[in-house]
Amino acid sequence: MEQQRIRNFCIIAHIDHGKSTLADRFLEITGTVRPGEMKEQFLDQMDLERERGITIKGKAVTMKHRTPDGVDYQLNLIDTPGHVDFSYEVSRALAACEGALLVVDATQGVEAQTIANTLLALQYDMEMIPVINKVDLPSAEPERVAAEMEQFFGFRRDEVMFVSAKSGIGMQELLNCIVERVPAPKGAADKPFRALVFDSTYDSYKGIIAYVRVADGSMSKHDRLQVMSSGRSVEVIEVGVFSPEPTPIDVLNAGQVGYVATGFKDVQECAVGDTLTNQSNPSTEPLPGYVELKSMVFAGLYPADGEDYTRLRAALEKLKLNDASLSIEPENSGALGFGFRCGFLGLMHLEIVQERLEREYDLALIVTAPSVAYEVLLTNGEVMRVDNPSRLPSPTTISEIREPILGITIVTPNSSGLGDAEQARVVMEYTMPLAEMLADFYNQLKSRTQGYASLDYTFEGYRAAPLVRVDILVNQTPVEALSIISHRDNAVVHGRTLVEKLRSAIPRQMFEVPIQASIGTRIVARETVRAMRKDVLAKCYGGDITRKRKLLEKQKEGKKRMKMVGRVEVPQEAFLSLLKIGDEG
Repeated sequence: MEQQRIRNFCIIAHIDHGKSTLADRFLEITGTVRPGEMKEQFLDQMDLERERGITIKGKAVTMKHRTPDGVDYQLNLIDTPGHVDFSYEVSRALAACEGALLVVDATQGVEAQTIANTLLALQYDMEMIPVINKVDLPSAEPERVAAEMEQFFGFRRDEVMFVSAKSGIGMQELLNCIVERVPAPKGAADKPFRALVFDSTYDSYKGIIAYVRVADGSMSKHDRLQVMSSGRSVEVIEVGVFSPEPTPIDVLNAGQVGYVATGFKDVQECAVGDTLTNQSNPSTEPLPGYVELKSMVFAGLYPADGEDYTRLRAALEKLKLNDASLSIEPENSGALGFGFRCGFLGLMHLEIVQERLEREYDLALIVTAPSVAYEVLLTNGEVMRVDNPSRLPSPTTISEIREPILGITIVTPNSSGLGDAEQARVVMEYTMPLAEMLADFYNQLKSRTQGYASLDYTFEGYRAAPLVRVDILVNQTPVEALSIISHRDNAVVHGRTLVEKLRSAIPRQMFEVPIQASIGTRIVARETVRAMRKDVLAKCYGGDITRKRKLLEKQKEGKKRMKMVGRVEVPQEAFLSLLKIGDEG
């Protein structure tokens, strides 16, 4: 296919605005998927994606479209997620495209994630096509939503496309519009081969399969491939396109989106953001990659059975292969054994990774409470990054602690008179600590706005704050995995809330179990799990009172010994109880 007849585009939208359904109709209309094989959310292959009704991983698919004048075009669609935690997938898709469909629900209008994704797309200087979806619904207000898109983004009224992805209204016109308005790729066919890796997966036979956007030149099977960042080279096993299943072809040319089966076995040998070139005629300049993502939320992942540690490590490495935002670091806890400290972009990201490990790799996990990373300025001038409360240095060596701050954008219906009376929706912007976001903020926002508000956030940097570490002691033994970092004003309340929740979460033993919260050497809260009392007098029917006393004294001595050597098992519910601090607030 000539480069002038290739169009690379993606679909960006807020969650649940019809992005996956739009992709389904494209596959159907272009004949990419036969009618008998068509199913809803066709590109969402993961069970988790289907159950939750969200896109987690971006997908690529090549389609053929014939315009009314009889000319065939190759359309390369990269489907993207809509949830705020997966915005890194959106940025990678944008780097591989020349155009984007900005999809907005005709019943809900512009949402927070719509604004965020549009601003992201504008950084890549892309051709944006505004699309209002679900126009056939009884509650649809396409004209109001078109006015919102003009107001928020400056689109002209004649640029807006009105469609219904479910019924097919306006879909042929939208495909023709993509051909007309999205520019063809600008790669040079006669230059040395260069391709940007925008995603990857692992195959036990073909090794790492790199999803690529070819910028210049061409690549064929059996060519020698070179990774520009590392200099590693290998013979290409297969090249192909997604139509929508991986389909081998003879050659990948400039401007195309496809895949290269590299044969690499180590996940570090071909990373997302790398530039691939041809070893026999290499390029000297790599393509601009991606900004390295910094994890925002951290949690410990431990196998419930210690013997599964090696399986957990292998599973995490495979997930990391096509999830550049997941960070992994081995750690050891006295209470939980060997595991990993993992970094995520948000709570949804953490939840998805946990479910994938449990489902796809059949692992039983213990997940510690999520925390955020802090910057600690030491008295010697050194700055260290602390993502685990147990690693916070001694207070005597700390000059200040800085916490991560978010810029929050909330879009909500104008039912409370916050904005102009003529405005249907209000956009509010705030700054808040990331740690407060973990404390049930999103659920509270939804419940207080009857589910109508939408939220997006961006990382704005670190700010000094009066923070202290709250340690939890179970039976006088510190449990590192239960430590938290809290604002000094709230630390005592958080400590008290924690020990109260732990008292009901930890099962009763044969001896009393004290649960304490401490800040430094000061105990700020205490609860006690009462001992299970065994009736040692059950078989004493009457008789001498001294015999009964002797049995009770013997029981008392036995409990003392158990208290000294007894090990308290802390169940998973105890760690989850940390998540629920702030529910009542």
